[in-house]
Amino acid sequence: MAVFDVACAPRSVADILPPQGHTPRPGPVTSGKWLAASVEREAADMITAMAGEAHRRDPTHQRVWICLVDGNAHQIDRVTAEAQRLGIQITIIVDLVHVVEYLWAAAWCVHPRADPAAEAWVRRHARALLSGDLDEVLAELTSSAAGCEQARRTGIDKAIGYLTRHRSRLDYPTALARGWPIATGVIEGACRHIVADRLDITGARWGLAGAEAILKLRAMISNGDFAAYWPWHLDQEHRRIHRSRYENDTVPEA
Repeated sequence: MAVFDVACAPRSVADILPPQGHTPRPGPVTSGKWLAASVEREAADMITAMAGEAHRRDPTHQRVWICLVDGNAHQIDRVTAEAQRLGIQITIIVDLVHVVEYLWAAAWCVHPRADPAAEAWVRRHARALLSGDLDEVLAELTSSAAGCEQARRTGIDKAIGYLTRHRSRLDYPTALARGWPIATGVIEGACRHIVADRLDITGARWGLAGAEAILKLRAMISNGDFAAYWPWHLDQEHRRIHRSRYENDTVPEA
């Protein structure tokens, strides 16, 4: 997970899915990334840590808090619970990339595999969602599902369910107008850098404790905290190995 600051940059639908000849405006610029990863801690604990870091940056809650999610229900419940605990308002936005993945799954229900028309179909529906025309997209998906054999309509049914469940979190027109991010590129990049580049190397085998230690260390380095941490680590190691054994100038019996 990641907490970061954003320099907002208003954009239009054309900046996200540009027509031919259109030069997109730059998107929001992120800074101050704080990363955390764990294979031992529960998602709820990590979300609490994320909220704690955000609160540290904005203790009086004067800033706008945006949370990008992939649509996981437990994740959203925990984010909502943390917002209530801190007494703040968080705007939850479903990551556009995950939405487009559902549109692609639906596209293969109405188009043959590798059909070039599928890309235009997905693009048209994605532009409609970015414009706020969710009901129009749902109506067309429902109509397309009715014309599909039951065995082929799974992708469309999942897309309809996903979009319907997250209706309140698909307000892309507001997000674009206010310059907020609408995709989780920061966290996807962090997953690759913090997790995959080390834990997925060929031939690696990990226990939970070792993997957890490596993730914490890599996150600490990425956050720029290693220089402050390492002297403390050496001091604790000295206390554990030496001071506890030789305190009061005594030598333990063999």
